[in-house]
Amino acid sequence: MNKPLPRRKNQRAAAIAVVVFLGFLGCAAVFATQWVWGVVTSFWDSAEPAGWESTSAELTVAVSPVMAPVLADLAEAFNEQGRRAADGQSLVVTVVAYDPEELVGAAAQSTPPFQAISPDSSLWLAQLEQRWAEGDESVSPEGGAAIPLAQRRIGTQLRYAVSPIVLAAWEDVALRLGWPDRPVSWQDVQRRATQDPNFKWSHASTRHASGLLAVLAEFYAGAGLTRGLTVAAATDPATLAYVQAVEGTVRFYGENEDQVVERLRQQGREFLDLFVAQERLVIDWNRQHPEQQLVALYPAEGTLWTDHPLALLELGQRPGEPGVTANQRQTFQSFADYLTSEPSQRQLLAAGYRPADLSIALDEPGSPFADTIRVDWRQPQTTLQMPPAEVVAVVSDFWYYTKRPTNVYLVVDTSGSMEGSKLRSTQNALKSFLEQIRGSRDRVGIVEFGSDLKSYTQLATLDDAARQQLNRQIDRMNADGGTALNDAVYAATTALQQENQADAINAVVVMTDGLENQSQRSLRDLRNLLAGTPELPIVVFTIGFGEDADTATLEEMARIGGGQYRRASEADLDELYRIISTYF
Repeated sequence: MNKPLPRRKNQRAAAIAVVVFLGFLGCAAVFATQWVWGVVTSFWDSAEPAGWESTSAELTVAVSPVMAPVLADLAEAFNEQGRRAADGQSLVVTVVAYDPEELVGAAAQSTPPFQAISPDSSLWLAQLEQRWAEGDESVSPEGGAAIPLAQRRIGTQLRYAVSPIVLAAWEDVALRLGWPDRPVSWQDVQRRATQDPNFKWSHASTRHASGLLAVLAEFYAGAGLTRGLTVAAATDPATLAYVQAVEGTVRFYGENEDQVVERLRQQGREFLDLFVAQERLVIDWNRQHPEQQLVALYPAEGTLWTDHPLALLELGQRPGEPGVTANQRQTFQSFADYLTSEPSQRQLLAAGYRPADLSIALDEPGSPFADTIRVDWRQPQTTLQMPPAEVVAVVSDFWYYTKRPTNVYLVVDTSGSMEGSKLRSTQNALKSFLEQIRGSRDRVGIVEFGSDLKSYTQLATLDDAARQQLNRQIDRMNADGGTALNDAVYAATTALQQENQADAINAVVVMTDGLENQSQRSLRDLRNLLAGTPELPIVVFTIGFGEDADTATLEEMARIGGGQYRRASEADLDELYRIISTYF
């Protein structure tokens, strides 16, 4: 899943070096030690690395998915220059795309498959250090005092790209919200969504930078602050009530901006009216879709930025762990210099990021910020201060109590064709899904079907007792019978309509490996059922498991349910259920 991106010649490079904006001065104290350049020396004698040759000059960089194509273009141009180390080894950069959770998990291992990381936000560096701190004892250099390993695991680093978090809206939607005459606030969005049941807006879950930074901005707005957010201010009842009011109007959550853009390409205006994203996404979309433009709205209360750090991992600090080679260090430093050079800075500005080189005017001729009001280089007027790591952790936890609650039915095919490893993979994936749902108000039910409805567990708040009950039901699943797909989805949808909880995200997640062959209900019946309650939207996600699944039926089912269709193999079913859980 995480494979090196193909190298592409003669394509537009796009990534930017970081800006030391005036707005970042307010958070300088927080990042002062984090952003100092320097090389941390390993306290262990360097043995020959197990993962790469001791003279290797190839630097593998794990990168966030949105930035990965951009950084791959820059890496390709860098590699073509043919730079070499003193021993003649070619300095080579390879880019591999990772989602944030995967990146943090892999980097926390003793032998990660890369030597440097570039997540979309330094938030993930803090999480990585926390992961190391949780499981690592202090390590003592010879004759020295013990130093926690987590404090020495991230070495040389820089920020090479910055983009503010904005509310991306279709132009007519932005006009109705008051743009460009006045700044648009979070309350404006909440008010519009409350007044118009057809208004759809979304942000990614807090497992992605844009989602977490948006939630932090909401907590700041609720507390009436632009800097100095504390745990006490974030957990004040008035702050929580404000955030809950805003979050209560979110149509659903989801994955990162790259997935939103893909859905926009497929569905356009039918998908969302407004969503949270990095500013550069608006620039990129408008460049590719001049007939249907987006507007970047900068929240009136202020916003935060994605800062795209590039960091070298200080590997080799445990006995037997492969260390970063001297040549790889040289490759890192050389590539960092390349990213911050003037030609790269101008290329990255062309891609929609804001450059670190303050001598480059954002509104100069040819800049994507010039001759348009849909993005505004003078915004945001207010940059919020990044709070300390402990506040970020509290906000992330409390979001599960303030976000929109979820009612979701898992509709599971256990027909005869699911016997064996397919059923075991499904059971594992279902349990993984349950583990991801953390909200105290979220409810989950399961509909198991074969030739008819085999087992039906009504919605239950997902506390420890409910998790155990659902896990027992999953363990009891047995593969036999035909495939009454339509009947099962119809039953789950009917149950959600009877609940009639309009303030919740109501969803059906259905998985099947075969063709519909037993139902009394048709897709037309399901379409009519969903259309009968427009005031209670129900989102339908469908998963085609294996090669024999009825793709056409599942795609249509997802379309009429305003959801998504995904195909899965046994190898990635667990990961797919984990991804779908981010929507809730």
